[in-house]
Amino acid sequence: MRGYTSLLAGTALFALGTLPLAAGPDDDQLVINGETEIITEAAAPAHMEYVDTIYSGWRFRTDETQALELDDFDNPGMLTVDAAIEAYNTVEGSAGESCASCHGDVDSFAGFAATMPKVNEDTGKLMVMEDIVNTCRTEQMGAEAWKWSGDDMQGMVALINLQSRGEPVNVAIDGAAAPFWEQGKEIYYTRYGQLELSCANCHEDNYGNMIRADHLSQGQINGFPTYRLKQAKLISVHNRFRGCIRDTRAETFAEGSDEFRALELYVRSRGNGLSVETPAVRQ
Repeated sequence: MRGYTSLLAGTALFALGTLPLAAGPDDDQLVINGETEIITEAAAPAHMEYVDTIYSGWRFRTDETQALELDDFDNPGMLTVDAAIEAYNTVEGSAGESCASCHGDVDSFAGFAATMPKVNEDTGKLMVMEDIVNTCRTEQMGAEAWKWSGDDMQGMVALINLQSRGEPVNVAIDGAAAPFWEQGKEIYYTRYGQLELSCANCHEDNYGNMIRADHLSQGQINGFPTYRLKQAKLISVHNRFRGCIRDTRAETFAEGSDEFRALELYVRSRGNGLSVETPAVRQ
């Protein structure tokens, strides 16, 4: 049955402009600022049935795009991160607090992003990083919530994730997280839209192939928020999910929806073992 659905997916991808060219990930190694070694290849997590090795999307990019990640001075996403450093230390809201008032130096978040998303033990809700930021803003600072894909939000998420850069992703998928993970897995393998494509059809069955001018990767999200050259800004994981589903010619879920939270957990778990790479640069 899987072979048959892959054949159907191949027909749909051909309609999108997929070329019958196969080129796997390159063999380049990512070392940022000459000192931070990034794991871009690892054994696939045990829960992945059809993939043996996982690769960062960096390994599928052109040399020119890859080069933008080698030094933070060349990484265009760092401009938004620099602005977030100022916001982190700025008092805002009715409580007269800043992020730093509670958390101290931002490096106190070291290791945190590698374990996100996770379930809030008190509420039982699955929390992604944007939820953490807005909860702090509204409940601790008395400030207005930020828009999900706004530059201020994605800059702050990138700043927090940056503190874990180089550490291996290790999200929990058992216990309280299990039902959310199962929901995300179901979404990942569900075919959507007029083209009847699932996430897996592109990023599991056809990674390494070309679709139009894009070299399909495994769709790993260890580098988000990611600076996307096409959009000239840092974009969220949910923004990218929305774009992918929209490309199947389907109605998509909203950023910040429970569906995308679950999908984020599942897709993040597919990258367990790769390094946190934020802010990555993609085409």
